[in-house]
Amino acid sequence: MQFLRVCLCSFLLGCPYQVFLLFSLFIAATQPSTNWHLKENARDHHTSKFSSKELIVRRGQAFTVTFNGTGQPEQNLTFIAETGPKPSKLAKTQATFGISSTMSTESWSAILQSTSSSSVSISISSPPNAVIGRYKLSVQTTSSGSSSTAILGTFVLLFNPWSSGDDVFMPNKAECEEYVLEEFGIIFAGNKNHINSFGWNFGQFQGDILNICLSMLDRSLNYRQDPATDVSHRNDPKYLGRVLSAMVNANDDQGVLLGNWSGNYEDGKSPNSWTGSGEILQNWKKSGFKPVRYGQCWVFAAVLTTVCYMKLHIPDILCLGIPTRTITNFSSAHDADGNLRVDEFYDASGNHLDRSADSIWNFHVWNESWFSRSDLGPSYSGWQVLDATPQEESGGIYQCGPASRNAIKEGDVDLDYDCPFVFAEVNADCMYWNYEATTGKKTLMFSKSTVIGQFISTKAVGRDDRVDVTIDYKYEEGSTKERDVFKKARKKLGLEDKFDPTAPTPQEIDQKPDISGRFKVAGPLEVGKDLSLILVLENLQSDAKTVHVNMTAWSTVYTRRPVHEIRKDSISATLSPKEEIQLPIKILYTEYQQQLTTDNTIQVTALCHVEGGIQVLVQRDITLDNPAIDIQVLGEAKVNKEVDVEVIFNNPIDMELMNLQEMPSFCY
Repeated sequence: MQFLRVCLCSFLLGCPYQVFLLFSLFIAATQPSTNWHLKENARDHHTSKFSSKELIVRRGQAFTVTFNGTGQPEQNLTFIAETGPKPSKLAKTQATFGISSTMSTESWSAILQSTSSSSVSISISSPPNAVIGRYKLSVQTTSSGSSSTAILGTFVLLFNPWSSGDDVFMPNKAECEEYVLEEFGIIFAGNKNHINSFGWNFGQFQGDILNICLSMLDRSLNYRQDPATDVSHRNDPKYLGRVLSAMVNANDDQGVLLGNWSGNYEDGKSPNSWTGSGEILQNWKKSGFKPVRYGQCWVFAAVLTTVCYMKLHIPDILCLGIPTRTITNFSSAHDADGNLRVDEFYDASGNHLDRSADSIWNFHVWNESWFSRSDLGPSYSGWQVLDATPQEESGGIYQCGPASRNAIKEGDVDLDYDCPFVFAEVNADCMYWNYEATTGKKTLMFSKSTVIGQFISTKAVGRDDRVDVTIDYKYEEGSTKERDVFKKARKKLGLEDKFDPTAPTPQEIDQKPDISGRFKVAGPLEVGKDLSLILVLENLQSDAKTVHVNMTAWSTVYTRRPVHEIRKDSISATLSPKEEIQLPIKILYTEYQQQLTTDNTIQVTALCHVEGGIQVLVQRDITLDNPAIDIQVLGEAKVNKEVDVEVIFNNPIDMELMNLQEMPSFCY
């Protein structure tokens, strides 16, 4: 106000130049010019790859800012850092701090780096548990008993996996680079007999991805219900991981992706056609934050990886700076009723019946994020399971995790969050029933405890190889320790002493079959070629056995839901004592051509009725490979420069291909 009084007097006295000068000084005093040292700070904070002109730094680590000012700054400067709609010191969304002689590791602090006649350079550090998000930084100047406040600008604060005090601290630097800064990854798919992989562009450093990820947090149900409280919890990676697992799917909160497993994607985009997270997140924003159509498990997981990185680095989880990776579980259980048991029903012809909400997926993809669990104790810190695919409700909405991977392995399913569901995904027991529709009678054919949770996979650090992490989720399948953990989990859930009228009797479980069977592949598994299999049956007894086999083949989606019947056959055979026979089966391409789904999966089932004995179910899930594509780069490839490539592929079918379209993709 003193500036304005002097300016007004000067104007009345006819001194326009003095007015101009004083107004300039007034503006400089209230709106100082700020140098954020973007290049240097970004280098030190591992944020150089972000496509942003805004300062992006990590918590628990100092950054430098310079602004114009004179005098004795150590005596008259106070800084205010605040975030969220209602900044509060109590909620830790507002901090007020002056200049100190040393940096604090427990609170916001600043030290003086240098001064000149026109500027002040300050080093500012946040505590390692600071709320992440976009901050406004202001400076309050006190002189001669009066004070004025000026806004220096805004900056974004992320998690810091390089800081030992941060909950997301990752001591292995190579892993930190892989799970925070790597823009491209590999996701595994297929089935337990035929694992394949494809590349994914997480794109955490693309364009406006960071702002989109921050917008995602501000559109969550938690934020809409209580914005100030939600923001105050954003210092906690387990809180944010749970919120984001809900926001990536669109089931409850108009989140990013709408799931679709029907096979019909005409009003959207097939989940198989996505190759990166950036396009999905950009489409979500451009549509006014309407759900993007469509996603399936690997798409949900890949987008969540991006968001978490972002907190760390850019994408989503990646974008926020939480070390995150994708995990693929083959023969993954969906235990809908929480009894750690999956029930599958078949009719006398071997058709898979839809009589249970339980299911076994060929594969399922989720996420692991790395952070400490102060709520559970140090033994449960490390990798935490998050799953954005909407399968079952948790806390009234479709979200899953974080579930401690260590808790899963030890059967501690009474711990937060969603440990029983994740435990079942990797270690449920399977019951296979024959169901007679006319009588409503069900008969247990057999049970298995070793089917679920096989070849649990993730990408290797620094290499494009598959790493098997099954042993990190459970003890060796079939071992005494694994069975003890399974019993422990059932006991913690109160299932051991609870009567279950749907459960098989001990006598049913203990019954032994007279024969064994398996399918062998006898030819290439490629789209466009005939499918050749051999059904191998072996008599396990010392007397002859007559077997009547009902065989079916269905096209399926990767969740093993039958879609179209391809073949139905019946055959009878007599097996001499201890004899093994081989029955060849050929499914012509012309038989499955029109029935195949975009997942290229076929389930072949043989239900073997043994005269005088129990029934035996033999099953094989088959994934057919698409024809190989050879890509040759023509010329030298340079970053941000177009390059010509030659794409070579063969048409494997006796039909002319018309209206070929180039699909958006990238080379990993």
